[in-house]
Amino acid sequence: MEFFLVAFSDTRELQVLHGFLFLFMYLVTLMGNLLIIVLITMDQCLHTPMYFFLKNLSLFDACLISITLPKFILNSLSHRNTISFSGCILQVLLVIHFAVSELFLLTAMSYDCYVAICDPLHYDVIINRRVCVRMTAASWFIGSVFGVLYSAGTFSLSFCGSRKVPQFFCDVPSLLKFSCSESHVTIDITEATGIMYALFCLVSIGFSYIYIFNTVLRMPSLQGWSKAFTTCMPHLIVVTTFIVTGTIAYLKPVPDSPHLVDFLVSVFYSVLPPSLNPIICSLRNKEIKAAVMRFLWKLSHYTFYEEEQ
Repeated sequence: MEFFLVAFSDTRELQVLHGFLFLFMYLVTLMGNLLIIVLITMDQCLHTPMYFFLKNLSLFDACLISITLPKFILNSLSHRNTISFSGCILQVLLVIHFAVSELFLLTAMSYDCYVAICDPLHYDVIINRRVCVRMTAASWFIGSVFGVLYSAGTFSLSFCGSRKVPQFFCDVPSLLKFSCSESHVTIDITEATGIMYALFCLVSIGFSYIYIFNTVLRMPSLQGWSKAFTTCMPHLIVVTTFIVTGTIAYLKPVPDSPHLVDFLVSVFYSVLPPSLNPIICSLRNKEIKAAVMRFLWKLSHYTFYEEEQ
């Protein structure tokens, strides 16, 4: 049993071009996120709650982009458009798992920003290592629950017709498009639960930033304003991009024959947020830049020492 994924173009030359373009994008995004994970793990100066969350966010992003793009790249370069039934189940399970986990982690990061700016005197007590580990573990657990529910609910349905998924990877709305099951009770309940979960995270993030901006506007010094906005604005950009593109991708009607705009929405949802994290959240951060310089200096020093030996 196989499903047929839709390519961006029917022309072989354009398929190869798209394959190499997304291969470059995938490698840059993967290397950027892995670099952040390595830097935060190795540099003692970055062993703080904010960077602990950022390291896990980079891990989620690296995993999320590795679920969809490699298969698309392989299909584009080999001029194939099929995916096995088990591979499709795995894509749905893991995409939902990491997307839901990332949403919870972004909510935890907004709470971290809120405590750091609105209650800095009690920050070390409220956001300690145990709390950070529990929040991260909760994100993995919630993601796993939704991943299992969505994949089980979707693939308990019967599929008929052409089995042509109007998407470049398996996602729930596209699969429901050609389901011939009359009853969708399980997946409907799961989707309703998912919407409530997303609204809870969105409201929590919204209230956090309302309190943050209210506190920042009362700060007497411009230096405090600058530091607060530098810390929070990159996170807010990533959150907004992730939520808006994900909402559009899952709530818009699935067309019978997707157009370029439909593909772009899917790319923005599955590729853009993982690509933005290294650029906006991390590599523009002064402490991350300093960690990169320290890492390069140690690497060059170690290489010089090995040559001397």
